[in-house]
Amino acid sequence: AAALVTSTPGGAEPARAPEQASPTAAGLTVTDAATAPAAAASQISASGAPLRRGLPRVAGGEPWPPAGSAPARTPPFAEAEVARSAASGVARRQEATPAPAVPTAEVADSAASGVARRQGLTPRPSGQAAASTAVTLADRPPLTVPRTVWPGKAAFERPARTPEPTRIGPFTRLQWAGAVIVGGGGLLFAAGMAVLLVRFLLSLDVMRDFLAAFPGEYHLPEAAPVGIPAWIGWQHFFNVFLMVLIIRSGLQVRTEKRPAVFWTPRRTPKGKISLALWFHQGLDILWLVNGIVFVVLLFATGQWMRIVPTSWEVFPNAVSAALQYVSLDWPTENGWVNYNALQQLAYFSTVFLAAPLAAVTGARMTKLWPQNAKALNRAYPVEWARAVHFPVMIYFVLFIFVHVVLVFATGALRNLNHMYAAQGSVDPTAYADNWAGFWIFSLSMLIIAGAWVAARPLVLAPIARLFGNVSGR
Repeated sequence: AAALVTSTPGGAEPARAPEQASPTAAGLTVTDAATAPAAAASQISASGAPLRRGLPRVAGGEPWPPAGSAPARTPPFAEAEVARSAASGVARRQEATPAPAVPTAEVADSAASGVARRQGLTPRPSGQAAASTAVTLADRPPLTVPRTVWPGKAAFERPARTPEPTRIGPFTRLQWAGAVIVGGGGLLFAAGMAVLLVRFLLSLDVMRDFLAAFPGEYHLPEAAPVGIPAWIGWQHFFNVFLMVLIIRSGLQVRTEKRPAVFWTPRRTPKGKISLALWFHQGLDILWLVNGIVFVVLLFATGQWMRIVPTSWEVFPNAVSAALQYVSLDWPTENGWVNYNALQQLAYFSTVFLAAPLAAVTGARMTKLWPQNAKALNRAYPVEWARAVHFPVMIYFVLFIFVHVVLVFATGALRNLNHMYAAQGSVDPTAYADNWAGFWIFSLSMLIIAGAWVAARPLVLAPIARLFGNVSGR
């Protein structure tokens, strides 16, 4: 081990080579066993406290601090320790105060100028340092981190999710009920105001003259047939039956996101469609066949003159009939002989405008349309068909609603006998107590309701297998 070079304040220090003194890694110096007792005794006897001197700051210089410097006061326990070490002759490890790193140039300048360099503070006694530390800890602000407490089992239990209400189209059932109540109230208020306004207008002299000139209907050609044949009654039933199911399946196709059952034709496996769409298109085909038969018989028997306008008087008479309906003073009519002008325009628009428009737009959206005909597809884009097909369906819904309301409001038994029982008379008051048409109508409604309920995959799948392959997802 390297020897520690010590000296008394007034003694001379022998010169030692730099390589003979080497500091330890922890900043400690060790005294030689032979010289430690004498050096310690000399220091204690001269100043009463040992002077700790370290290695020289520069090569070949004297130990630091220089001789003659005031020694630091050694704590009482250190004096006793030094005395015991001197008496026992055992070398003692002394803890050297770590000196700050001072550049060599700065030390040389200080020695040349003769100005003493400023020393650091004397280490505090252990008691004082502890007291200072205690005061510092006491002055610290309290911790802001909250104490961790187990919140309990309930905090980790997820509340049960409230199931979302079932939606019918864009609204829930409660929203639909609210819309019906609010919308119905608004419509009733608007209808009441319209009735009052029209009644006021019809009380004027000019409007009375208008009603006298155009009572709401005009005379048909002399060749027009009188009465409604039985085939029109059957065609009427088939038309209502197919229209109701077409509207139902069309709404299902429009709102169905992930079909559960599919239908594929046997000849073209790539033409896979949902079972609901197959049902909708199958009904469309039957409805078109029924419509073609109806139009052929209509012109073959002359019945077309009853629903196709044959005079320009149809328009002012239609206005007159509409005003009388709104005023709740409805025109006298007898559908067995002639429809009023407003009915005639409505039937003509439904048979010769709305029905062909629904057929053409529906066919454009099917796979039967020639997909490779680029010029035809550019002239008639599928987006146009989709934009028109749904409003046409809305028209049919409104037509059916208004038609049924007027049938019951203007003489239910008489009108039902005309349409379903093919019974009537030139006298509008005849057959007023005949219930045949009503019972036939009731039976037809039961059949339509049963078909509505049965229109589901369990019933449709066996029928669809007769024309193709049925599979799941």
